[in-house]
Amino acid sequence: MWKFKALITALGLVVSPILMVQSMRFDLQSGSTKCITEDIKNNAMTVGKYSVVNPNEGFPIPDTHRITVKVTSPHGNNYHYGDTVGSGTFAFTASETGDYMACFWAADHKPVMTFSVDFDWKSGVAAKDWSKVAKKGQIEVMALELKKMYDTVSSIHDEMFYLREREEEMQRLNRATNSKMANFSFFSLMFCLSVAGIQLWHLKAFFERKKLI
Repeated sequence: MWKFKALITALGLVVSPILMVQSMRFDLQSGSTKCITEDIKNNAMTVGKYSVVNPNEGFPIPDTHRITVKVTSPHGNNYHYGDTVGSGTFAFTASETGDYMACFWAADHKPVMTFSVDFDWKSGVAAKDWSKVAKKGQIEVMALELKKMYDTVSSIHDEMFYLREREEEMQRLNRATNSKMANFSFFSLMFCLSVAGIQLWHLKAFFERKKLI
């Protein structure tokens, strides 16, 4: 049994870098915008949570410490919008593959203010709430770990196919570029030879008129 647990732990260490998790705290100045991107695959689940750090703990957050948040897809579709809020959450299943963008904007104040924002963004397997899954199905710890490993491996499998498609797309682009460069080089050579031929013809005609040849 302990060998089995060790195997699961080792697998977890190997696949953990594949999970897309962004948890950070950043500073935002009033009157400025900060955008964060996340590369998300089609049909992948993603969840996010953000909150402005309250400078006066125990008291309501001041109106000056409120932000506007917008989450958009690679094609510009709006997935979340929070207007003048102190905190918020978003969750959706991606319908496009590419870089999703979360932008934070703070209203302008005089003098300029700087405050901190906590932001947690999870995608793919990392976005699943495993504690609720275990509680709902009364799944034992070992079975839960196996399910997590299975979903993680499935995510890696999908990622490999996605990377292979991107590689094939890049290869097609490289072949098309090489073909265009070869055609351009050929026509450039023909043009240079034509210009050289015309110059030789003009020189010959000039010398014949001058009766030098």
